[in-house]
Amino acid sequence: MGQDIAPFQAISISRRAHELKASGQRILHMEFGQPSTGAPKAAIAAAHGVLDAEAMGYWESQPLKERICRHYLEGYGVTLSPRRLVITCGASPALVLALAAAFSPGDRIAMARPGYVAYRNTVRALNMEPVEIACGADVRFQLSAAALEALEPAPQGVIIASPANPTGTIIPKDELAAIAEVCKRRGIQIISDEIYHGLSYGPEIHSMLEFSPDAYVVNSFSKYFSMAGWRLGWLVSPEAHVARTSAYIGNLFLTAPSLSQHAGLVAMDSRDELEGHLHVYRRNRALLLGALPRLGLEKIAPPDGAFYIYADVSRFTHDSLGFCLKLLEETGVATAPGVDFDPAEGGRFMRFSFALSTPEIEEALARLEPWFAAQPAR
Repeated sequence: MGQDIAPFQAISISRRAHELKASGQRILHMEFGQPSTGAPKAAIAAAHGVLDAEAMGYWESQPLKERICRHYLEGYGVTLSPRRLVITCGASPALVLALAAAFSPGDRIAMARPGYVAYRNTVRALNMEPVEIACGADVRFQLSAAALEALEPAPQGVIIASPANPTGTIIPKDELAAIAEVCKRRGIQIISDEIYHGLSYGPEIHSMLEFSPDAYVVNSFSKYFSMAGWRLGWLVSPEAHVARTSAYIGNLFLTAPSLSQHAGLVAMDSRDELEGHLHVYRRNRALLLGALPRLGLEKIAPPDGAFYIYADVSRFTHDSLGFCLKLLEETGVATAPGVDFDPAEGGRFMRFSFALSTPEIEEALARLEPWFAAQPAR
């Protein structure tokens, strides 16, 4: 019998939000980490051309794999062979592939808490053991080399995320190098989730491949490339595991959608449009950072990248799920409860996504400020 895993509570909030929308209420969606923009215009145009000209089928795009390799060379100074890449239906299958190919049932996989809900739940679903390391404000809600050094016994693997979900924090270059050194010395296999690369508001983002060439790296077109609905991503596997990873994807998932691969190739050269989205996110971030203290939310994780703000709401509640549901019902603003990201302390936190248009952020704040002002402090 399979392992029981916790539900993704933001999905239940989103489901209720869509029910309210169907009844005629205007809903502002800040619960999910997905851009409100569509795929780049040139990518959509390319997709139309493919639809008219090709029947399509099971296929893995060699040009797309080569373009992704160029992305690593130009962006990080890392040389990759296309054979190390598999194209996936988004980052989630890439995570499943990395875990299934690299580890065995019963293996212990370390990860930060708070962290993306699917890390611990996917690990459990594959009959492995998540080892959650409490990472608070003192360490900027991020894993450190010291924390991995202190784990006894050493876990078989670790999941690193920089920028992270739900906090947006970025691990500095020196710390990534130190993490890579500890993992190499202790025999800990790294999986680096780099899905939010490209989304930074100052700090430089580095790939774990710069420091650990044998890391698994997960990435996707869903965030920076604004193609969440196209279900397209990739996995870089260690050279020694290429054949194993290819066998796993062939049997578990076949291939990513052909149409998405054609569009993704074009999207990678649509930087002007995509950087325009980043400018909007930067503006939205500034608006929230200015407004949250007025809501009584002074304690937040440093949002270095991604498009989230993780806020301490303990002055109002220790039940973030109930608090977010009440907020939705009374204001029409959907947010994510901290319990998704931290089963121990998440009742005191909530996450706001600012991957909306700026007018939507302004409308959300106009609703949130009077609502928070009316909430009794604990």
